[in-house]
Amino acid sequence: MPSMTLSRDDVIVGVDTHKDQHVAVLLDGLGGRLADLVIPATATGYAKLLAFCLEILQSPGRLVAFGVEGTGSYGRGLAGFLRKRGYEVREVSRPPRSGVRRHAGKSDTIDAEHAARQVAAGVVTAIPKTADGAVEALRLLKAARDTAVKAQSATMITLKATLVTADDELRGALEPLTDHRLIEACAALECVGAPTTPTKAMLHVLASLARRWLSLHDEVKSLGWHLKQQTKTAAPRLVEAVGIGPDTAAEMLLAAGDNNDRIRSESAFAKLCGVSPIPASSGKTHRHRLNRGGNRQANAALYRTVIVRMRWHQPTIDYVDRRTAEGLTKREIIRCLKRYVAREVYRLLPPPSAPENIDAATAVLPPQAA
Repeated sequence: MPSMTLSRDDVIVGVDTHKDQHVAVLLDGLGGRLADLVIPATATGYAKLLAFCLEILQSPGRLVAFGVEGTGSYGRGLAGFLRKRGYEVREVSRPPRSGVRRHAGKSDTIDAEHAARQVAAGVVTAIPKTADGAVEALRLLKAARDTAVKAQSATMITLKATLVTADDELRGALEPLTDHRLIEACAALECVGAPTTPTKAMLHVLASLARRWLSLHDEVKSLGWHLKQQTKTAAPRLVEAVGIGPDTAAEMLLAAGDNNDRIRSESAFAKLCGVSPIPASSGKTHRHRLNRGGNRQANAALYRTVIVRMRWHQPTIDYVDRRTAEGLTKREIIRCLKRYVAREVYRLLPPPSAPENIDAATAVLPPQAA
């Protein structure tokens, strides 16, 4: 959206989003500041902002676009509200602290004006995720499963750390057991009466931690089953690729979003995943450096896929042998392979209209515990 295509009558809106309220600044097509407005982060507030913008707008001007910060968090409601009414929404990053923010200062109004100017200058081109389909359902399931897995690991660590301080008889009986047998044995412990002594408290705490672990284990199993089924439904070709399981496939889908047509090319997808090499050449030195940006969760998922293929995928094994003979290190080879896998994943992504919410009447139910 180059600024030369705008006229003075056009209006561009920048919004700095927060949990309870949003701050908007309106600019004309030549960069002049028209007005600012503070609205509550509710549907009523969104409607108030839109009505205010239309009131400011004068014929033959256009309400060109809205630059919104945090379209995946605090700005999600506003972005969806505007998109459903046919207005163009652009995702704007916060001003860099070492540059714009240090010189211009920091306030909600300043940040909103910065967002509007980024849109007017054509610098901001990122289209927000719609977050209204099967991929959004996967995000919620994966977030719940990941936190449950972390809590389960923390519970096991706490239980073992607690067991170290138990009396020698109890510790000697429980410590040699495998993890699952340890959990079962601790869950069966009984504390008679209130845990008023160290011995009783030890039995009570070990049993409590074991029951917590078992509850989290069932939760992780259930969420994992749903995640696997819905990933297969959303992207059947992706989960069939070598080294790409449900977790990795889900991470790739989350990076692309429900409206994955917002990613213009496989090169853009590679940059989104942080696997595109960054030129770092000067004079007679020609080289590329590691890209430390992008979606780091997607980057880690690509890394896991590459490690699996280096062990079990014969074409990848042959590639590693050839590049090693050419003098590349293992780390450099892995970086090359991550770029190749990103290209393959992009071609296996489902079309934007394919992922759909599973209908409740036809949904497959998880197996019941015995």
